[in-house]
Amino acid sequence: MSSSIFTSFLFISFVMIVDPLIAEAKVLIILMDEEPVFSFKSKQARSRKSNSTLQWIEEASLAYKERLRTSHDVFLESLLQKDTYSKLYSYTHLLNGFAVNVQSKEVLRTLKNATGVRAIHEDVKIEKFTTHTPRYLGIPTEVWPTLGGADSSGEGVIIGFIDTGINPLHPSFTGGSTARFTNSSKFKGKCVAGEKFPSTACNGKIVGAQYFARAAIAAGDFNATRDYASPYDADGHGRQVIPRAAAFFFNDSFCLLPHTASTAAGNHQIPVIANDFNYGYASGMAPGARIAVYKALYTFGGYMSDVVAAVDQAVEDGVDILSLSIGPSSVPSGPASFLNVLEMELLFATRAGVFVVQAAGNGGPSPSSILSFSPWITSVAASIIDRKYNSSIILGNGRSFSGTGLARNVPTLALAPTEGEMPYRIAAAADVSHTNTTSVLEAESCQHPEHFILSSARNKLIICTYSFAFEYEAASIAAVANTIQKIGAAGFIIAMDPDIGSEQIKGATMTMQVPAIILNSVQSSRALWDYYNSNTIRSASGKAVGFAARARILDGRQAFFTRQAPVVASYSSRGPDVSNALLQTADVLKPNIMAPGSSIWAAWSPNSEGDPSIKGQNFALVSGTSMATPHIAGVAALIKQKHPRWSPAAVTSAMMTTASTFDHSGSPFLAQLTNQTAPATPFDFGAGSINPAQAIDPGLVFNSHFEQYVQFLCAVPGVDEGSVRRAAGTGCPTKRRAWCSDLNTASVIISNLVGSRKVIRRVTNVSSRNEVYRVTVRQPSGVNVTVSPQVVMINGNASKHLKIVLTAIQATRTYTFGEMVLHGSRKHVVRVPIAVYVSTSLKS
Repeated sequence: MSSSIFTSFLFISFVMIVDPLIAEAKVLIILMDEEPVFSFKSKQARSRKSNSTLQWIEEASLAYKERLRTSHDVFLESLLQKDTYSKLYSYTHLLNGFAVNVQSKEVLRTLKNATGVRAIHEDVKIEKFTTHTPRYLGIPTEVWPTLGGADSSGEGVIIGFIDTGINPLHPSFTGGSTARFTNSSKFKGKCVAGEKFPSTACNGKIVGAQYFARAAIAAGDFNATRDYASPYDADGHGRQVIPRAAAFFFNDSFCLLPHTASTAAGNHQIPVIANDFNYGYASGMAPGARIAVYKALYTFGGYMSDVVAAVDQAVEDGVDILSLSIGPSSVPSGPASFLNVLEMELLFATRAGVFVVQAAGNGGPSPSSILSFSPWITSVAASIIDRKYNSSIILGNGRSFSGTGLARNVPTLALAPTEGEMPYRIAAAADVSHTNTTSVLEAESCQHPEHFILSSARNKLIICTYSFAFEYEAASIAAVANTIQKIGAAGFIIAMDPDIGSEQIKGATMTMQVPAIILNSVQSSRALWDYYNSNTIRSASGKAVGFAARARILDGRQAFFTRQAPVVASYSSRGPDVSNALLQTADVLKPNIMAPGSSIWAAWSPNSEGDPSIKGQNFALVSGTSMATPHIAGVAALIKQKHPRWSPAAVTSAMMTTASTFDHSGSPFLAQLTNQTAPATPFDFGAGSINPAQAIDPGLVFNSHFEQYVQFLCAVPGVDEGSVRRAAGTGCPTKRRAWCSDLNTASVIISNLVGSRKVIRRVTNVSSRNEVYRVTVRQPSGVNVTVSPQVVMINGNASKHLKIVLTAIQATRTYTFGEMVLHGSRKHVVRVPIAVYVSTSLKS
């Protein structure tokens, strides 16, 4: 895990109830046969063309919604005794169904055998798994000016966040430019007041806020005094994501989301102040966008049925973009990973025109660790950026070493400075601890003030050891800082245990009130110990009686910038995508796109319980694909502002085909592995790193719609028509596509090439001007790729087909990579990644 991942992220596990029923299930999600409101409304709109009937359609849809809700009650009352169940939610907009809390296996059997039931899913628990990036991505100079300036960028676009809520008093969401916001006429959401969330919290910047906790309450996990029965964020996860763009999710190695909303849509030029130091000024990717909050996650996590209710409500309310900080902790069971209830709910969201963005996961660098599966979802990988914070220490012998630690060296009444001409004495934690300490290793980790002899430790720099206890979260750097403050030491030095050898230090980017440095290399740590031991006087028994080693720690809060970025972060989940729990690979490129995710400043809630190390702070430095996701949500808002009629697939395509695959020095991307870097592939970064200036003017897009996604599902190996009908509510078309690779995406992925395969792609010119494109191909190893036509003349707003034939010339039995590039006469460049696994060549 990255050193800057110091909060916990949230995930969901999915189980589809098949035969036999799961014996201990208590909350079930029941899907019914009858169509939901969105389908009903769409049919009415198609059959009634006159504008004068719009009000009639709305009224008919509301009546239909109420009829569905009533039918759910009637269905349950006709089958079950009142004391055997309680209905939690009626899902009506994207799904027709309900969540019900049942008390016995007999009730389960009754529901399973009832007429009109399409599918049953068991509810499961969700587990807890900036200032610089707008400029880093070129947005202030290349995008905001074309959209009317920073404060107007994203205007009219609403981003919905499914997360832990929001702190409406945070400056990223209040004051300044937010006063000019007015409620959008298309948005029908509401603001639910509650504890710490007054009715005035929806201020025009925040246009809606609701919370969903019925399943959590039924399970007994919800604590109103801790979790707040309101949209207020008591955890910290939701606030950070909102300011910039979107939200994130992770499994066991993931972080809790900060205010992701700030990253996506936070106000422009907000000072980032942490521990009384100004680290710069933050802006969201789309400062003019509005925020709609759907709190479905809490300090303990959350439940599937609450999340589905939140998504259903967000789409019904009229959000344009949906940002999720949730995902499965593992590949869902069942015939395909694409068929679980959340994936289906998000498919219906895209059918309604909502762009859905989701974090890829934090399971990297392992292959097939991706936890966002479906082609209708834009899955985001995380990169490190060019901003770094390095601290340094100067020893008394003149040697200096660099490390990490966002720590001050300003004197206070309680702590002496470590700057100037008077270096401070160094003492190892074990040498200034009580001899009766039960564990020397425990003392060395500096977790507990009571271990120390105060008179010996006061005004010294204490050497603490980063051991396996930190790796397994039994110890933390936050606890070290707290200990050092309480014992009156001058500061601390974290030295690496040589048995670990890791340079990924958990919590190294937290802001600290005491001078500190983390020496995240074994070599520097050894040099420190050699100097310390040679300058420490010991008695015959080995007890330290004199401390002559000295050092001073320099301020580590000043950023510097390199050109070695972006690099795929080690924790970022990798492809290839998988189609089922057996980890069979799929003809889908995942992740889709990469964005900055490491050491990102994001809004935080001062009273957050999510991470004690940053309690009381308004901003935190956070890492994870959850921090990358809001960047993409914010860029999507910029695209939607300029192209409001584009489909979700078109927005994804625009991002992918214009993405960069070269770092700032002009070299191909690298990817962090466990202790080294290696050349990166599309399974690490998707189509590349987001390029917002190019994405708003891509030239061509690859479009797909609901019907094509259903055809994709029908082509998934091992999936029959019955499974598709139960999941999607519709059957397979008579004329079925043979391969999943036939889906019209901005990538060509073939997980099992035998001989040859023909792939058709349909490109659409999104400009009103004609353009001529010339096609070039970089072929994957072992594959011959031909494209026809090689010169494509496309009229404005017109479409053309490309025939791509991939022929295996050598069995590679591994994935190899290439690309198809279309060079336009009006300077557009459309790049399409290709990945092929050759099982058998024609010569074999």
